[in-house]
This record gives sequence, structure tokens and C-alpha cells, in this order.
Amino acid sequence: MRVIRGLHNLRDEDRGCVATIGNFDGVHRGHRAILEQCREHAARLGLPVTVVVFEPQPREFFAGDQAPPRLTRLRDKVALLGECGVDSILCLPFNDALRSLTALEFIERVLVDGLGVRHLVVGDDFRFGCDRRGDFHLLTEVGESRGFGVEHTRTFTIDGERVSSTRVRTLLASGNFAAAARLLGQPYRLGGRVVPDRQLGRTIGVPTANLPQPALSLALQGVYAVVTELPDGRCLPGVANIGWRPTVGSERPVLEVHLFDFDGDLYGERLTVFPCAKLRGEVKFAHFDELKAQIRTDQARARAFFLQHPAAGAVLQHPAAGAVAGHAGADDSLPLASAPLAREAVTSDSSAGHPADHDDG
Repeated sequence: MRVIRGLHNLRDEDRGCVATIGNFDGVHRGHRAILEQCREHAARLGLPVTVVVFEPQPREFFAGDQAPPRLTRLRDKVALLGECGVDSILCLPFNDALRSLTALEFIERVLVDGLGVRHLVVGDDFRFGCDRRGDFHLLTEVGESRGFGVEHTRTFTIDGERVSSTRVRTLLASGNFAAAARLLGQPYRLGGRVVPDRQLGRTIGVPTANLPQPALSLALQGVYAVVTELPDGRCLPGVANIGWRPTVGSERPVLEVHLFDFDGDLYGERLTVFPCAKLRGEVKFAHFDELKAQIRTDQARARAFFLQHPAAGAVLQHPAAGAVAGHAGADDSLPLASAPLAREAVTSDSSAGHPADHDDG
């Protein structure tokens, strides 16, 4: 898969494609339905699939710190889109120059002159351009004259409700990881590369792997029972703090993971962390001794969770199956083994909104 950063990096071979535009935050099952729609047309036309995304996302540009937290950083989004069969990603810097384009200028520069789009899949509520003239009707009109087709996305619903990034964020914030996995199509995951830190955990016998996180990606904050996938494929249970570590302070948010019964050097390694159950929120303690006592309590609660739910780690060996196929019971309090997706639907009626819309997904 080719990642193209900016229009100036487009090559002649990038022209001629089936394209879609959106944030694709989380690459949830609604997004995957859109990509499947694109792949169907790409197969019919013998063309590649290109996804156009923006960095930063438009709401982040306009709202700054008030924008909703991301579900996936750009690196992870690219990986997930690649898993969905996307051939190329055009990542456009969302800046004053881009936001100043009129709707027609955007169509001409990005879709026609840039990508040479042959077919475009967008929501019929899609809006763009500084003049606010850009909509599904204008795209269809221009497409007829410039030789590309336009169709609206299919709406993907589960339990009668549209799948969206906002819905996933709400479930994660409430600690319902099973329901979030149903919408995502796989367990929610965080990751990063382990970096050296102050090693305070070692002084109390609780060594941690510290993975810095972008501030805009904190869809979760607090202390969690987690399963961590190591570079060699092993999945180990543990406990993690996600956030700003208010008692000891941190210049940027950190995913701080303690692996149970593990002894090894992970510096420089890239880890994948699957939150399983929320234990508590972040708290600023008056004294370090209070924090140490709470850490012991957090460890005990996390170990108790894995004793009560021994299948949690096993599900991670086949995360997609665990998230989609279901499990013997229907207890959505279990974080990684979701209830069966018995009531889901894909329709061509996008009146409920664009599943990859710019203010949501």
C-alpha cells in the first residue's frame, strides 16, 4: 500500500482510481462497509482504491483541544486501512491553504487533476469548501461533466443504530470494551514504542514499559486491566495507567504498562496493548506512599479479573474472531469476547448520516 503525503507527491500512476474521503477514525465496521463498496467498484473497473484523509482532522484544526479524542493515531489508521485492502492513502495537510479552497477548486485540484478519480463514494450529507457549496449534488453535477461517477455510502447499523466513531468513543469511555469491539470488528488496542523513563516503578518492585501517546489520542484515561502483545507474539496480562500520571507528573500522556510475572528488556520494542476492564480513573495522591498502596490494590484487582475471566487473553490470539463471532454467553461486561452480532444491517439509505463523516468518523 502506498501512502502519499500531499498533492505534490502524486505520481502519474496514482491517477485513475475509485476514491472515498473521510476521517476513518478507528476504521470501524461502518468504515469497512464503505471500503467494501469501493472495492466492488474497483473490481468492476479494474482500478485501485484510494482513501483521502486529512491530518490534522478538520475538527482538530478548528476545535483544537476541544476536539473529540482520536481512536487511532495516523500510523495505526494506515495499518488498519491496509488490512482492509486499500491500495493507496492520500493524506492531505488540513491547513489554511486547504480550508481556503472553494468547493470547485477542491474538486479540480484533488479529485480531477490530482487523483483522476473515476468513481467517488461519499455520504450524501458530505460538505466541503470554504464557500460551503460543496455537497453531494455538486459532486454529482461535476462528475457528469468530468467523467466520474458519484454515489452515497451505505449505512451500517448494529442493533438498529448507525455505527460511528462517536458511538465507539462513548462505549470505551464507559468501559464497555465488548460492545466497542462489536462496532470495531476487533478489540480496541493501543500501542507504541517503549522508551526510557524515570524508572520510579522499579524502585517499588513494579517495573513498567512506558509508551508515549499523542495528546489527541486519549480516548481512554485511567487504570485498566490489560493484555499486552509482545513482539514475539506472546500475550501477557498486566495492569496499565493511561494518561498524565498526576501524582508524579508527565510532560505528555503515557501508556504505562506493568506485565505480570515478566522479566525482560523491552526498550525500543513496539507493543500492542488491549484494555480489558477499567479499574479506576486517574487520581492525584498527596503522597507517593499512597500511590504505592493504590498500585498494589490495582495489581490485585487486575489479577482477580483475569482469574475470573481466563479467556480474556486467549481471545486476543484471534482478536477478530473474538470480536465478531461471539462467545458462549452474552455478558457484555466481558471485555474481549462480544455477544453475537445478531442485529446488523447495511443499507443504501444514508439519511442517518455519513458513516465516515468529517465531524464523526
